[in-house]
Amino acid sequence: SRLNAGEAVVVQPETRALLERALTLSGETGGTFDMTVAPLVALWGITSDAPRVPSQEEIDALLPLVGGEHVHMDDAVTLDTGCAVDLGGIAKGYASQQVADILRAHGVTSAVVSLGGNVYVCGGKPDGTPWNVGIQDPAGSGYAAMVSLTDRFAVTSGGYQRYFTGPDGTVYQHILDPKTGWPVQGDLLSVTIVADNGTMADAYSTALYVMGREAAQDFWRQNGGFDMVLITKDGQVLYTPGLADKLTETEGSGYAYASIEP
Repeated sequence: SRLNAGEAVVVQPETRALLERALTLSGETGGTFDMTVAPLVALWGITSDAPRVPSQEEIDALLPLVGGEHVHMDDAVTLDTGCAVDLGGIAKGYASQQVADILRAHGVTSAVVSLGGNVYVCGGKPDGTPWNVGIQDPAGSGYAAMVSLTDRFAVTSGGYQRYFTGPDGTVYQHILDPKTGWPVQGDLLSVTIVADNGTMADAYSTALYVMGREAAQDFWRQNGGFDMVLITKDGQVLYTPGLADKLTETEGSGYAYASIEP
């Protein structure tokens, strides 16, 4: 709050580490995840009680404020004038990562942590079998698929949970494209990242949703280190080969299931 109000703030080590991680993740994803999108988030107000569709002029005035170069990590952390940070894109992932560390420190070997679209499974079930994590059907009720996981984070991002309808009937969802300043109007309904790091999984799920279907697959091919499930607007569930023996299709879902080519 103080940082976003324009102060130079000497932050706690945990806060500094998270801000630095956010900047790194922004660089890795080519800015499709960017915590400095905060002024645009406030402009749209999609998560507030009074969302609205701003003019292109209003958006254009704020776009120059978006970018990691506006965050200065010296002894104190400062932002350029008018800039602000919003850690909503990784906060749940970071929180689940902290919970995972606490569970490990206390010798817990079997647990599930669920933070709303953000799941961590510690070990397996008490009987030794993997946990079954459901991937919500973004176009209906129930699950589009189930994945069997042990010691993994599964984080889903999509525009189907928080949105508003504009005066002309257009639906605007809450994830903004930092490059355009507009809510994402892509070819994906949701992105689920399966990884062993919660903070990364959260940022990647947002970033790859912004990228869209083809760019998300290219990103996975070039970087690796995680698995993913893409649910597309044209009715496909696409998953990385690492999940081939872990993913269970939902009969009668109407989706076509396919493994992504390496």
